[in-house]
Amino acid sequence: MQTDTSLLQGMDSHAGAWEPEKMRVPKLRFPEFRGKGEWEEKKLGSCLSRHPEYGINAAAVPYTKDLPTYMRITDISEDGNFLRNKKVSVAKEVNKENYLSEGDIVLARTGASVGKSYKYKKEDGELVFAGFLIRVRPDKGKLNSELLFQFLSTEQYWCWVDFSSARSGQPGINGNEYASLPITLPPTLKEQQKIADCLSSLDELITAHSQKHAALKAHKKGLMQQLFPATGKTVPKLRFPEFRDAGEWEDTKLGDLSIILRGGSPRPIDNYMTIEASGLNWLKIADVNKDAKYVTCTKERVLVTALSKTREVNPGDLIMSNSMSFGRPYILKIKTCIHDGWIAVTEIDKQANRDYLYYLILSPVSQAYFVNNAAGSGVQNLNADIIKLLPVLIPKDPTEQQKIADCLSSIDDLITAQAKKIDALKAHKKGLMQQLFPATDEVDA
Repeated sequence: MQTDTSLLQGMDSHAGAWEPEKMRVPKLRFPEFRGKGEWEEKKLGSCLSRHPEYGINAAAVPYTKDLPTYMRITDISEDGNFLRNKKVSVAKEVNKENYLSEGDIVLARTGASVGKSYKYKKEDGELVFAGFLIRVRPDKGKLNSELLFQFLSTEQYWCWVDFSSARSGQPGINGNEYASLPITLPPTLKEQQKIADCLSSLDELITAHSQKHAALKAHKKGLMQQLFPATGKTVPKLRFPEFRDAGEWEDTKLGDLSIILRGGSPRPIDNYMTIEASGLNWLKIADVNKDAKYVTCTKERVLVTALSKTREVNPGDLIMSNSMSFGRPYILKIKTCIHDGWIAVTEIDKQANRDYLYYLILSPVSQAYFVNNAAGSGVQNLNADIIKLLPVLIPKDPTEQQKIADCLSSIDDLITAQAKKIDALKAHKKGLMQQLFPATDEVDA
C-alpha cells in the first residue's frame, strides 16, 4: 500500500512569510490554504453535537454473538485500535444510544490509560462502550472527527492530559474536563479534511507495514514448528533436501551440551552500583529489548569487587529470564555480569551450533516445555535444574544445524528491517504533526 503522495505535494514551511510566532497558524500548511486566515482556538465541548457521555457500568462476560460486544479501556490498543481478538460481551440490557456510531470517539477517563482514545470503525462491528470510557461526538458542521482523533495523539494533547489528570491518588479526567479541552482549528472544514486525509493515509501505510511485520513473525513461528521435531519425534516435518536421508537426530539434554549457571546480584546494591567507565558491565532484565536477538550493551556497571557476589558471562553465551517472560533466549555479544533474574547457558559443546541452540530454545516445543515445567503456584519461574533437563534434538551434521540457523536468521533480518520501517514511518508522522498543528508556544504568542 502506498500513501497518497498528492496530499503532501507542494507543502513546505512558510515561517518567513507568515511569521507563526505572531500568528495562530502552523509551520506547514497546504498551498491552497495559505493566506486563508488564522486558526481559532476553541473548547472541545463547543464543537460537539452533545455533551461528553459516559458508558454503561456492567461487568464483562465471555464473548458470544447473542450478546452485545463490549468495549473497555483494555480493549483499545496503544495506537488506538480495537483489539478484536480479545472480544468480550455484556449481559446488561442496552439501547441504541449505548452503541458507538460513525464519527464517535471514546476517551479513557481514569487509571494509567487516561487520555487514550479510539475512533469508531464500522469494520469493528457494533460496540457498546463501558463506563470508564467517555464518548465525544463531533458536530459535523464544526469539527472533522478524524482531525480530532489525530489531534488526540499530539504532544500538545498529552501535555494537557498530564496536567489535567494530575490528582492525588488515581489520575482521571471527567466529561466536563474533556469538554474544556482547548483545540486550535483551521477556519474551514475543507482544511480540516485535508489534514485528516493526509494523516490517516499515513496511518493506513503504518497499518499495512505492521500487518506485514505480524505476518513475518507468524511465518517464522510456523516454520519453527516444522524445522524442529515435534514432541515424541526424532526428525522434523520439514527438512532441507540435502539432509532428508541423513537419519534421525540425536536426543540429548541442554545440560549435557553446556554449563547452566544462574546470575547473582551484589548486595547491598548501593555499595556496588556505579557508572564508572572502569567498572564491569551489569545486565538487568529491564535492560534487554524483548524482541532482540543479541545483547550488545548495558545501562549500568558494577565495581570489580562485585564479582564476589555476582557472575560474569562471555560473548557467545546464551541467557534467559527465569521468571515473568521466562525462557526467552538472547545471545550475548559482550562480556557482562548478570542479575540473578538471568540464567546463562555457557561453555556450549562444539557439537552444538550456538545459533541453532538459540532457535531451538525459542521454538514452540521448547517454550511449551518451560511453561509445563515451571515451578511455583503463583508467579511461576525457572531454575537451573529445569533448564538443564530441556530436551534437545540435534542434527548430527553441523552443516544441517547451520542451515536451519541461517534460514531462521534471514527471517529475523526481514522482521527487524520491517520494524525499522514502521518506526521510521511513525517518526515521520510525529514530525509532520508537529508542523501541521500550531505549537502551543506559537498559539500563545
